[in-house]
Amino acid sequence: MLKKEAESLKSKDKKFIWHPFTQMKDYLQEEPLVITSGEGIYLTDIYGNKYIDGVSSLWTNVFGHRKKKIDNAIKKQLGQVAHSTLLGLANVPSIELAEKLIKIAPSSLKKVFYSDSGSEAMEIALKIAYQSAQQKGFKKKEKFLTLEYAYHGDTVGSVSLGGINLFHKIYKPLLFGTIKAPAPYCYRCPLRKKINKCKQECVKELEKKIKENREKLVGVVMEPLVQGAAGMIVQPKGYLKKVRELCNKYKIYLILDEVATGFGRTGKMFACQHEGVRPDIMALAKGITGGYLPLAATLTTQDIFEAFLGTYGEKKTFFHGHTYTGNPLACAASLATLKLFKEEKIFTKLKEKIKILKGALGHFYTLSKVGDIRQCGFMVGIELVKNKKTKEEYPWEDKVGMRICYELRKYGLILRPLGNVIILMPPLTISLKELKRMLKITYKAIKNVTE
Repeated sequence: MLKKEAESLKSKDKKFIWHPFTQMKDYLQEEPLVITSGEGIYLTDIYGNKYIDGVSSLWTNVFGHRKKKIDNAIKKQLGQVAHSTLLGLANVPSIELAEKLIKIAPSSLKKVFYSDSGSEAMEIALKIAYQSAQQKGFKKKEKFLTLEYAYHGDTVGSVSLGGINLFHKIYKPLLFGTIKAPAPYCYRCPLRKKINKCKQECVKELEKKIKENREKLVGVVMEPLVQGAAGMIVQPKGYLKKVRELCNKYKIYLILDEVATGFGRTGKMFACQHEGVRPDIMALAKGITGGYLPLAATLTTQDIFEAFLGTYGEKKTFFHGHTYTGNPLACAASLATLKLFKEEKIFTKLKEKIKILKGALGHFYTLSKVGDIRQCGFMVGIELVKNKKTKEEYPWEDKVGMRICYELRKYGLILRPLGNVIILMPPLTISLKELKRMLKITYKAIKNVTE
């Protein structure tokens, strides 16, 4: 690309685009990184510079960019139809995909409701759970229990479930109230217990909250194994299973947000499968199309589905839907994605990569400002602290996470932090050589900025 054209694009970007989760005053003073193409795990900018896509284009890209079989599936579907409504009609790819999703999902799940994003999938999960309880005759059930530091999306309903003040506090007057339970944030335990020396008192606190509110609780909403946007807070082994047992005991729904954890990120297709947990409702998005097109799905049990069945006049219908629900192009991309998991033996290959990743991350503790390293499969959070002994946090104004990510770009790696936590979540197909390079660059950038 000619320099004049590149400069024009950067100027137009600043003039016309409002970027998400971005302080635009800062952005307008910075050098924008404009991407023109991608191939494999790499992205290329307008000047021809190549970068490892270390966060999988915001946790979505599973097999890398320009994956031939996904490209071809979309092209083939374009030869049929790009879109037709799912409101009262059906289309072939959405039917085939629904069947595939039910086959690979926990056996409790029998129905698929499509949407366009993780936020919408969670909004739908809330509405389905609430309406189901109401139509079953549980009129007092109108509350949801969520974990502290929770993040479930940006729509008003999903924000109501949230527990990250930075993202959610300003909207409080718009939101409905939820019941909060302590997050199993072992590094900064809210119950002041020591790592590996506690008896999962956080579960006892959770049960206390459920027991106190059981008459009005619709269900528990949580991300299984890892609270992603909270900074990759990894739950202790057995925690999820105990939550499922509590939901059974008090007869409330378990609603799992697998938007970030699904499609191989934890080493299995879905995170809940590590502990043999079967949810009542499960939300999926991000990796569902391999990072190609917007698509999401909310899966439910047959029992929940049947609560909506009735005569037309009873008005038990789930009055919810989106224009591009079950879009054929997105569903075709998803079908190709699911097929690739099997064809390329992704989970077999992931085992060695996860093991090597875990071993290599230990070296980061030699850095004076690395306080905690959290890993679950291919989901990694490196928490930076101002003082290692006291766990004192860097002030938000220091922008330490962002400064490190700008430093990374100098060496050909794109990451995006969550405050003071550096996130690593590369495509599942990254080679061992590329994985080691990514880690080396990350180590160097953290050292350069913090030491």
